[in-house]
Amino acid sequence: MCANHIKDYDIVTLDSDRCQDWDQYVLAHSEGSFFHLSGWKTVIENTFKHQCHFLFAVQQNKIVGILPLVQQKSILFGHTLVSTPFCVYGGAIADSDAIRISLEDAALKLGQDLAVDYVELRYRKAVTNSNYTLFCHHSTYEFELAATPEEILAGIKKKQRAVIRHSLKNDLYYHIDKNVEIAYDVYAESVRNLGTPVFHKDYFKNLLKAFPEQLDVLTVTTKQGEPVSAVLSFYFKGEVLPYYGGGLHEARALKSNDFMYYQLMCHAVQRGCNRFDFGRSKNDSGAAKYKTSYGIPAEPLHYLRALVKATEQPNLSPNNPKYALFINGWKRLPLWLSRMIGPYLSKYLG
Repeated sequence: MCANHIKDYDIVTLDSDRCQDWDQYVLAHSEGSFFHLSGWKTVIENTFKHQCHFLFAVQQNKIVGILPLVQQKSILFGHTLVSTPFCVYGGAIADSDAIRISLEDAALKLGQDLAVDYVELRYRKAVTNSNYTLFCHHSTYEFELAATPEEILAGIKKKQRAVIRHSLKNDLYYHIDKNVEIAYDVYAESVRNLGTPVFHKDYFKNLLKAFPEQLDVLTVTTKQGEPVSAVLSFYFKGEVLPYYGGGLHEARALKSNDFMYYQLMCHAVQRGCNRFDFGRSKNDSGAAKYKTSYGIPAEPLHYLRALVKATEQPNLSPNNPKYALFINGWKRLPLWLSRMIGPYLSKYLG
């Protein structure tokens, strides 16, 4: 365990002996999110082989702040230090702004030592640090869940409510379990159709191993029992987070994705949740418009970035015109080939 003494606390690197203390801190902190949990370190290391640098501030053996960081190094996509890739929220949480800033500055120093292109911290709410530049290119979408299915449906915007009512007449069925294999199969085909490389299937398996009580899969099937939509969701602090969802070609006509999210809302209430976190979308994207169709207001995300070796801000957005040829070509790949090649690329795109 390395240490860098700052004021009356030390900033040290997480080892397995303190994972439980780390997670207790996340649970207790008002800004602690599912994506701050130490289990992500195991998932990312085991799935993607990226080096993790989970920093925390300790004062008299008590954790007073944390900052999970992951190093990604790729010829194609650059060399970065991010809190946290594959997660929509991240950044430091701490007992005070001074400790938070110390953790952020320690991250920048680490990035300089590692000679990365840039350091990125993914905050949900606005924070300030003069060593970082703010950029708000994404928003998140979250709303309160009503107590009954009828009230949930009534709270959805009129046009989308009509779509859900239509889906309820389409002989669709659903079940909830922990079958990450089905979730992966549906997700892999869905993202291929969007022109996006898919993760290795071990990623979903490793998520289940790390978070067995906080993860489930809702699968929508036809009357014949064929899956058409599926979503892998996380549960944390009274929230449900539908995180990896998608549908096959038939999903659009059947409106099975709309059916899926409505049933997930109802299930989450039964499970004791009172918030539905629809997650991050690029501003003005199709996904963002879909989420606002439910009547959910956009909440801008506040990401911080500090350039180290890079001379300009990167643009890895799928809306970047230079990726258009790749995306269109990927959509035409056979599914088996996209699943074979995709993991070599997607490990750097979190």
